[in-house]
Amino acid sequence: MIVTYKDDPVFLHSFNYALGGLRRNLDELKDQNLLLGDVATLREAGYEYNFALRSNETLLQLASRPVLETGQMSDGIDAMVFQHCYQESAVLPYAPNEPDVALRNRYFAAEVMRELKLDHLPYLCSFASGCAGFASILLTAAGLFDSSEARSTICVMADSMPPGVPFNMLRERILQSDQSSAFRLGRERRGYRLLGINFYSTVRIAVPFVEIVRRAVEMINALAAELRLEMTQSDVALHYPNMFPDIWRMVTRYLTMPRREHIMENIRERAHCMATDSVVTLKNHHQRREGRIHVIVSYGIGLHLGVCILREEAAP
Repeated sequence: MIVTYKDDPVFLHSFNYALGGLRRNLDELKDQNLLLGDVATLREAGYEYNFALRSNETLLQLASRPVLETGQMSDGIDAMVFQHCYQESAVLPYAPNEPDVALRNRYFAAEVMRELKLDHLPYLCSFASGCAGFASILLTAAGLFDSSEARSTICVMADSMPPGVPFNMLRERILQSDQSSAFRLGRERRGYRLLGINFYSTVRIAVPFVEIVRRAVEMINALAAELRLEMTQSDVALHYPNMFPDIWRMVTRYLTMPRREHIMENIRERAHCMATDSVVTLKNHHQRREGRIHVIVSYGIGLHLGVCILREEAAP
């Protein structure tokens, strides 16, 4: 599915993120029975540390910081859109004997907004797109805009591993960190202009790695063609999530883009931060070079595969 925004300018900016306050290495995770399989397998994939919530820290507290920082960077907010990889992150626990249905529906989004006194705003939320949530939250948030109104939306991603659940690396070989991030979507010309999104999903349980490579290359090329972008002549930054490094190196190799930068950073130090991976690299790699093309690849086990093409603006 290709959606373009060529005639309806929407911009992303004000990127902020936070990681859990507890840093652990692979041996510590193994000693705590939080890894399945051998430590060497994850080290071979590039991982060494991850971040988790401290015992006195909640995901609600973690998410409040980037949302507050992002909200302070611009004027008025019209709506908020939330995304989670885990359904447990989308709803806060409640007492089983709670008789008030309103208190049993403790949606994470609503709790964050009440905490920050933003409870008057409309909000949307999803978790079914998994780690491909950066592409899906863009699709949702951009759908709130039309050419007649100058809206501003905060997009929020937040996830923490459910307590006691080990990281399953037997097949996926992925180490994750507890994280949250936020950014703004609006009409103000700054950051990155959203040009288009290509999104694919399947309900198959397992997808061969060779198919991920092939589809990623095809989807990037198809979206660029739809946007009439001449990628062989453009300065292109390719952003990948912190997982499957060999797969993304193959994708970059198969793309015919002479002036390309392969971006996948700090996998050893911060592990995979789900949808927040894209927020981190977009925040770190804005170079004030108007016209530079950024391709964001999002992957969620399933398979969800999302490709976003952005154009850098002079103002960060």
